Amino acid sequence: MNRQSVDLGSGKVGKLLFSLALPTITSQVVNMLYNLVDRVYIGHMKPVDTVGALALTGVGVCLPVILIISAFAALMAMGGAPRASIQEGRGDISEAEKIMGNSFTLLLTVSVVLTAVFQLFAEPLLLTFGASENTIGYALSYMRIYSLGTIFVQMTLGMNSYITAQGFTTVGMKTVLIGAGLNTVLDPIFIFLFGLGVRGAALATILSQAVSAAWVLRFLTGPQTKWRLRRRNLRPQPKVFLPSLALGLSPFIMQSTESLIAVCFNSSLLKYGGDVAVGAMTVLTSMMQFAMMPLQGLSQGAQPIISYNYGARNVQRVRDAFGCLLRACVAYAAVLWLLVQLFPRMFVLIFNNDPALVDYAAWALRIYMGTTCLFGVQIACQQTFIALGNAKTSLFLAVLRKIILLIPLIYILPNFFADKAFAVFLAEPVADFLAVTATGTMFFFQFRQSMAELERERMGKPQI
Repeated sequence: MNRQSVDLGSGKVGKLLFSLALPTITSQVVNMLYNLVDRVYIGHMKPVDTVGALALTGVGVCLPVILIISAFAALMAMGGAPRASIQEGRGDISEAEKIMGNSFTLLLTVSVVLTAVFQLFAEPLLLTFGASENTIGYALSYMRIYSLGTIFVQMTLGMNSYITAQGFTTVGMKTVLIGAGLNTVLDPIFIFLFGLGVRGAALATILSQAVSAAWVLRFLTGPQTKWRLRRRNLRPQPKVFLPSLALGLSPFIMQSTESLIAVCFNSSLLKYGGDVAVGAMTVLTSMMQFAMMPLQGLSQGAQPIISYNYGARNVQRVRDAFGCLLRACVAYAAVLWLLVQLFPRMFVLIFNNDPALVDYAAWALRIYMGTTCLFGVQIACQQTFIALGNAKTSLFLAVLRKIILLIPLIYILPNFFADKAFAVFLAEPVADFLAVTATGTMFFFQFRQSMAELERERMGKPQI
């Protein structure tokens, strides 16, 4: 892959955006399937109705811990990668490499700390996240091995961001495909052939992540990369890594709070709607995760374009890239919203076929995704704030939607409706509507201001 094929400063923005977004979307879908493969094989451990079910539940309660590990990778990398793209746009490859090198060191440090924490406190953590006396043994067997591979997860997720941020999204996609393919092959060998059960699933996962991590590091130290991982840049410098951490707080909060929100939803729904409501919520969140992947892929495909041209002070190209991203996100969100409202059962049946649950979840899905048509604005604007290096606003918006709005609304709205389960589901679209309104308003004023300042810098005029 040559330099011209990933040139972020020229060519049609729309064509470039979709060429970068397609591998990113593919990576996210494969990564989601990656996480499901272990559960599929574990669920078929014999006898299925006893061992398989308990083992599957045990591995399921490990999910919040896995999300926390992923969130720390986002903290270290999702803030650094856009800043490195901006520096490249300014012609300062050396500074981009410093940012990447510092992120690498911080990822290593966090890996050691997280591994120690999960090894020492795995049992109380898993009990907090819902393990029972029947499932804690399976959960511990999985987590004790999985946490040993934390360093490989951090390297794969964290440093792969620096590959896609350069425009090498096909290489980034291969990182995920290599790990997912290997995991799919190793899982049945370790679980069934070697008889290792859940320990085999964990071992297959960390070995697959290790191979992906080696692939990432080989690329970033090889001849094709534009930013090279160099030893001299590994020494942490606060002036280099602190701005990256500040920018990374937004994706960190978005990922790390997923478990907290799930607890809030499930506890309220269990109180007002019983097990069927909690089961429906599982279907709804699964649907939302899959549905949002194209939006996330589009925004991540646009990030290198926006960040690079912002650093290069190419004002019109930044505007064009955001406009293209906004139109694509809004169009997708509108089509998705219409399909959900017209054919909710079709989507629910993808995840479950129990008649009672399908009926309940189809009704709840219409409510839960009632303002999805507006969510394209939220994603496009919020991710553009990150691409422009605006740490304060991106952090505020992440906190606003989930912490300030959604969690309180889950508990407040049932006080105003006779159907309290309906009110809990309604918290999501109400929070989304308010967040989109706030995001769109802030973006309108701040984006105009940022572009005006960039225009003055380009013209060599002093800022007012």
